[in-house]
Amino acid sequence: MQILAVTVWTTCCICCIVEAEIFTSIGQMTDLIFIEREVVQSLKEYIQAEESKLAAVKRWANKLEVLTHASTSDPEGFLAHPVNAYKLMKRLNTEWSELESLVLNDPSHGFISNISVHRQYFPDEEDEKGAAKALMRLQDTYNLDSESFSKGKLPGQGQNSGVRYNAFLTVDDCFDMGKTAYNEQDYYHAVLWMQQALRQMDAGEEAKASKADILDYLSYSVYQMGDLQRATELTRRLVSIDPSHQRAGGNLRYFERLLAKEIREMVRNKQDLAKEKPIQLGTYERPRDYLPEREIYEALCRGEGVKMTPKRRSKLFCRYRDGNRNPRLLLKPMKEEDEWDNPHIVRYLEALSDEEIEKIKELAKPRLARATVRDPKTGVLTTAHYRVSKSAWLEGDEDPVIARVNQRIEDVTGLTVDTAELLQVANYGVGGQYEPHFDFSRRPFDSNLKVDGNRLATYLNYMSDVEAGGATVFPDFGAAIWPRKGTAVFWYNLFRSGEGDYRTRHAACPVLVGSKWVSNKWIHERGQEFRRPCGLTEVD
Repeated sequence: MQILAVTVWTTCCICCIVEAEIFTSIGQMTDLIFIEREVVQSLKEYIQAEESKLAAVKRWANKLEVLTHASTSDPEGFLAHPVNAYKLMKRLNTEWSELESLVLNDPSHGFISNISVHRQYFPDEEDEKGAAKALMRLQDTYNLDSESFSKGKLPGQGQNSGVRYNAFLTVDDCFDMGKTAYNEQDYYHAVLWMQQALRQMDAGEEAKASKADILDYLSYSVYQMGDLQRATELTRRLVSIDPSHQRAGGNLRYFERLLAKEIREMVRNKQDLAKEKPIQLGTYERPRDYLPEREIYEALCRGEGVKMTPKRRSKLFCRYRDGNRNPRLLLKPMKEEDEWDNPHIVRYLEALSDEEIEKIKELAKPRLARATVRDPKTGVLTTAHYRVSKSAWLEGDEDPVIARVNQRIEDVTGLTVDTAELLQVANYGVGGQYEPHFDFSRRPFDSNLKVDGNRLATYLNYMSDVEAGGATVFPDFGAAIWPRKGTAVFWYNLFRSGEGDYRTRHAACPVLVGSKWVSNKWIHERGQEFRRPCGLTEVD
């Protein structure tokens, strides 16, 4: 099956984008909106220039039509007047040349030049594929059917949000989504999106894709999902539409032979044929993947399965934190809330002001690059499909705001940040996520462990509210912490013995609606010897 040419977006050359994977950061994708507006304006100017040119040519044509009508009715009489004879010579020698130049003038040069300037910044095919996979990831995590996406109806938005933002998927959009999945041999999602394309086409929506092509992809994907009966029926429908289809006839004969054999087996075993129902979310089981806690993780992302019992909630308190009478916190102590009792996770309120957040985003945005992880075998930093975001690292001495934030983290936690990592700013893109992981290193060969020790604690600033999705979840003990702009959460990754607390395996859920900005400070062991003394047992 041929792959149709992809539709590309544009991005702003004003912003310093140095690589592809634009879909991994909403912050950088917002630039696409403004550059697209600029290109549309350029297109309108081109259209206006073409219309002006055409209007001028029409005026020439109308004038000459009247003139030639008079001259051809009596050529000799017309040319008998010396003025008419002179003007004929002049027109044919000069004025028609001017008209020729007008017609040959191409107003498209400005528009083409504008497009060419920005083309180097255009997202590529990997961006489109990445964004399509992100929609499928959201579909899985939040149990959304294809029709919800197609109509722009997502949790966390108002009833008319799809209408307000024109967030609809056409037949061709759904068809391309299905092809993306099909080309990745992801037949589960190929079925869901091809079925949605077929449903919208059957409802009368026009499309460039043909019904035969949709049925071709759908029938084979259904067959790959093991549904021989439905694959046969869909292929019969394909043959009825296009009897000369290259593969359909052969596929139909093959499916019918297999189906006949299957029916004989069922009759022999006294089993009833399943009644065919419309394909929908849940018709087929999603194939299992590499993540053992997938179901628990995704349920927590939806706010399901949170193990916050009344007894546990009764142990949670709020308090003012003055950092053991730290001078910087005496007059305005930090407000602290317990988010979880064991392991202890706290949230600090008013941890960042709006002005600080904007300054941090301003500093980080030009440097955002695809977030990386350490390869578990080699220890080398690399990108991974399970971490979809962009990040930047900010030095403490490059702006007073960064220095102030670092000092605040030290004051409120009581831990030195001298050996901590730089402030990492992250922005999550379409379906942005970071699947379950540990913050502390489990590889004793890591070189940084010999210098500053392991990641003792995590301090996570939320720099935006998120309309839907984007929670920080802990599958091991069933906690879900939701982003609240200006707040920060803090937990220890290591026991006092220095052993890793494996309960702190956590994840950043996919962002369903909105843009998620966070900044992380990973505090290391070295320098904390008297601030957080070692314990006598392994799990103190």
